[in-house]
Amino acid sequence: MAKVNIRELKANLSALIERVEAGETIIVAKRNEPVAELRPVARRREVPMLGNPVIGLRVPSEFFDPLPEEFLAAFDGEAAP
Repeated sequence: MAKVNIRELKANLSALIERVEAGETIIVAKRNEPVAELRPVARRREVPMLGNPVIGLRVPSEFFDPLPEEFLAAFDGEAAP
């Protein structure tokens, strides 16, 4: 973890940002006292998460039909006739 003073930060900001992009954390100091931290931002997930729409997925209208009575009875713990 590198430590830089504000003057060095101003003079080398582009290079320091490249180091942060590569994964390094840099402490920013004012008169050698730490005051801030430059660190990489967490990358966004590239895998669709549950709840995100999936392109091309179609839900048939029958999906929303009521369940048959024997299924509902099974959920309640009742034996099938």
